[in-house]
Amino acid sequence: MKGNMMHVPMTIPFILERVRTIYREREVISLVIGGRNEAGQPVPKRHTIKYGELADRALRLGAGLLSLGLQPGDRVATLAVNSFRHLEAYLGVPSAGLVLHTVNIRLHPEQVAWILNHAEDRVLLIENAFAAMIPALKAACPKLEKILVLGPLPQAIPGVEDYDTFVMSHEPMSRYPELDENDAAGMCYTSGTTGNPKGVMYTHRSTILHSLASAPKDALNVGESDTVLPIVPMFHVNAWGLPYTCAMFGARQAFTGAFTDGPTLAQFMQDEGVTITAGVPTIWMGLLGELNRARDAGTPYDLSLIERMIVGGSAAPESLIRAFDSHGLNMVQAWGMTETHPLGTASSVPPGVDPRSDEGYTLRAKQGRAVPLVELEILSDDGQRLPHDGKTMGRLMARGPWIADSYFKGEGENSFMTLDDGQLWFDTGDISTLDERGYMHIQDRSKDLIKSGGEWISSVDLENAIMGHPAVAQCAVIAMDDPKWDERPLAVIVPRPGQAVTHAEITEFLAPRFAKWWLPDAVALTDSLPIGATGKFLKRELREEYRGYGTNAWVPRAAKTDA
Repeated sequence: MKGNMMHVPMTIPFILERVRTIYREREVISLVIGGRNEAGQPVPKRHTIKYGELADRALRLGAGLLSLGLQPGDRVATLAVNSFRHLEAYLGVPSAGLVLHTVNIRLHPEQVAWILNHAEDRVLLIENAFAAMIPALKAACPKLEKILVLGPLPQAIPGVEDYDTFVMSHEPMSRYPELDENDAAGMCYTSGTTGNPKGVMYTHRSTILHSLASAPKDALNVGESDTVLPIVPMFHVNAWGLPYTCAMFGARQAFTGAFTDGPTLAQFMQDEGVTITAGVPTIWMGLLGELNRARDAGTPYDLSLIERMIVGGSAAPESLIRAFDSHGLNMVQAWGMTETHPLGTASSVPPGVDPRSDEGYTLRAKQGRAVPLVELEILSDDGQRLPHDGKTMGRLMARGPWIADSYFKGEGENSFMTLDDGQLWFDTGDISTLDERGYMHIQDRSKDLIKSGGEWISSVDLENAIMGHPAVAQCAVIAMDDPKWDERPLAVIVPRPGQAVTHAEITEFLAPRFAKWWLPDAVALTDSLPIGATGKFLKRELREEYRGYGTNAWVPRAAKTDA
């Protein structure tokens, strides 16, 4: 017997209509480039727009794109920073039946062109700061028919139009096209750390469900009274879904665009009364440095309105969580991937546990528990389910209504498998534990685990512990070849300014917490660690750079450069 509830398709126009009507007076604040100083550096300028006007512009954008002859499912790419214009595209493009394809602005131009061609994008919305890329992209991407520049055109370029002029030259869509909730609405590509990037298509349905599941208290805790600052880029898995979640629930949105340095972020958070913010650990390390500087100078920032600092992208060390606690700021870990839209887990402390107790910090340093409708499992290498005891490590599997079941054009089939329950699961590539209460703790990416004498060592656990040393600013642990044990850990460390640290000091610091065979065999000091387009350390580059470390085969970076 079937029930008698209405079948109402879950589509993004539902969100657009809420901001157009119910939340029309709520604001969207953006820092845009307002000129340049004497050193030629961009200077931020505050821009304000209300949701009602933004919704009108989104509807005009949709109408304009359809006037170009675009058909349902055609891709519209963005190369853009976080701003009100990008938010207009988030709402207007899928509401016109098209697919919003957010492209990583930090990629090499050749990679950008490859992705645009693979996605078969027909229109590109590009930030004016990246206008120099346009001639090369036009030449390399024959299917790209129209380019609209976000912000004032720096110069006249044939076949290129000003986005604002284009938007305002069209009347708003008077009605939405007929949309199926399973139609593609958005598209993101993976970072391509193990080959070419792969495309993931988000549906209208998955976007709506993800927004609903992201908002509750034990997830991201978003409501109408909030001012939310996603520092995570809007090209990085839809800024973790926050633009849609905030629009659905009427939260005031704030964007800092290209300005993500510690002083600018701290001042902006204070001035705008930010209550929720989100970013990767490298961003938070920069902010922490500024907060420490201001406190030591006797001029601390007032960030007392911030209720939640969401951290994701890579594991946040417990020392970082404790450091922000000293400023009265609550850091909350979350986990997800391009393939999970992205929210899969959020770390909340259960009743009866003091968040600032040792147990509380241990739980907060984990990636947390699955949000409703997401299921997690861990498997052995031969596909057997493993116990949820918080100790046994296995391949992390996930399934749920906003988790991919395939990649664009059918690539990467090995990442999806049917288990003994007859259900399709996604193999995340992470190695994790699950405990009896459901807390998931990522031990490593499968390719970053260190296998020493047949036993696994988690580089993430070692990194997070080493980051607690007072002389360490950044750390990445990688495998180095060993003739006896196959692989042994090498800690590559960036010391804090004016500090130094030795292998013996790191060993002594770690010894109380880890088995002797886990301790790094060596420590290499460096001025910087390579960081990828999503804010993660590039361990593949480090492994190549330090190949043969500790032997006559190793050649230091400077020597390689000189050669």
